[in-house]
Amino acid sequence: MSRRSKHQMEALLRLRELILEGEFSPGERVTELTVVAKLGISRTPVRLALTALEHEGLLQATKGGGFVVREFSLADISDAIELRGILEGTAARLAAERHAGSISLTPLVSVVAQLDDLLADNTPSAEALQRYIELNDVFHSTLVDLAKSPILRRAIEQVTALPFASPDSFLLTHAASPESWKVLQFGQEHHRLIVDAIAGREGTRAEALAREHARLARRNLDVVLMDNQVRAIPGAALIRHAVKSNASWELD
Repeated sequence: MSRRSKHQMEALLRLRELILEGEFSPGERVTELTVVAKLGISRTPVRLALTALEHEGLLQATKGGGFVVREFSLADISDAIELRGILEGTAARLAAERHAGSISLTPLVSVVAQLDDLLADNTPSAEALQRYIELNDVFHSTLVDLAKSPILRRAIEQVTALPFASPDSFLLTHAASPESWKVLQFGQEHHRLIVDAIAGREGTRAEALAREHARLARRNLDVVLMDNQVRAIPGAALIRHAVKSNASWELD
């Protein structure tokens, strides 16, 4: 990796962190000079980082030039989760159609077995949840590997770049919640069924299961809202507040 690309990556990671932590408010203009002053990085990598974050969806280009920080409604989040489900469903179908036999499925089977061992304890804890998140990331990445589609991987990476669209977005906000642990166990059953469908080359079934699995993120969001833990979500500063009505949460 060249020196310039390292600087670009540093600018991208640090600017993304500032935005997610609320250093820039939704609707606030973000200029090259402001970011250069905050990060102490030259203008070229900052300019490239700004463009990259526009592609990710955290920034929006303005008509007069420059960028503003985007704001997201709960409906936006729900749509992002739905889109991820469509893409991951496609990945599961392609994996069922394209895998090279049982040996190629070994990494996927292995991570499901590790998740089984983890959830067998049935004791919610922050440490167990962190391990679940690590293994869950491996599962989803391995699934996309089996699809053998670089184009699809790029599309999934783009939609999951939004912090609340990824499979793990809302989990750490309620690590000790029994309801959360039930959702994880239900998700693990999805994992097993998806692997079974892929192994049997049942593409349509695998796709439907993966799409349903993605919707668990919406259920996790509901748990977070009911527990009043919205502020603990990564990127919460970008989310327009939910409206509570008759003890239920509505999409604003």
